[in-house]
Amino acid sequence: MKPTPIRRILWVLAIVALLGLLMAGLARAEAVQITDGRGRVVTIAQPPQRIASLLPSLTESVCALGECHRIVGVDRFSNWPESVKKLPQLGGYIDPSVEAVVALKPDLVLVASSTRASERLEALGLTVLALEPKTHADVRRVLRDVARALHLSDPQAAADRLWREIDAGVQAAVQSLPPKARGARVYFEVSRGPYAAGTASFIGETLARLGAVNVVTADLGPFPRLNPEYVVRANPSVIMVGNRSMQPMVMYPGWQGIAAVREQRVCVFGPGESDVVVRPGPRMAEAARIMAQCLAEKAR
Repeated sequence: MKPTPIRRILWVLAIVALLGLLMAGLARAEAVQITDGRGRVVTIAQPPQRIASLLPSLTESVCALGECHRIVGVDRFSNWPESVKKLPQLGGYIDPSVEAVVALKPDLVLVASSTRASERLEALGLTVLALEPKTHADVRRVLRDVARALHLSDPQAAADRLWREIDAGVQAAVQSLPPKARGARVYFEVSRGPYAAGTASFIGETLARLGAVNVVTADLGPFPRLNPEYVVRANPSVIMVGNRSMQPMVMYPGWQGIAAVREQRVCVFGPGESDVVVRPGPRMAEAARIMAQCLAEKAR
């Protein structure tokens, strides 16, 4: 066999080296930069394979985009889909256990913008992306950001497809309502305090699409803490209450004077339903169905 000429070998080596440089350049070009909820530009150089998700709505978003298998740990409130219940729990989403997160060696940590742990996690060399949707527009944007962070092949298309499914589900809930439910004056209590869902929140936006009138005005912010007397004065025709703890529903002083209370036009959502209705993410269509059912049953 005739030996391969040295020149041919050198040409092959040069081509291999050039391909290597081109592939390295493409890898660098594929790095994703996302401006997160803190206003920081976060660079995610490679597709993350070990994700710690410390906010239920972000956990659900990753899973709804088909990438649940990349999550290695979650906050203690993340409980959907069923598979995430088997993962290590890393504390609360406001005050997670930094040590537990670091021990999992994640290549991406998804957190709430309001968490106190972001800077500590970053100081330990972890890539942290802070996202916290509060409106429908936020949910759509966060889905796109999560899809980009995951390095999906066409992140915008994947996120937009999921958003269309959510939006269509909300619209189906709207169309299911009987005429009597239109214009119902609603007070929605997210948690004891009372902390309410204002007009500016994603819950308030869903109520508006359902044709309800939120008695908590936009100027009070998305989730204000109210004086119980505010609700008495507002006199809602339907009251919705998130009761994740399943503690007995105790009325605030003066609430017995509200007609909705006297006439039992109150929907108290237990743990499962509460988780759905108070999370701004992929299950917002289900949340709309739950609220629509309440309106259909309680509105006069």
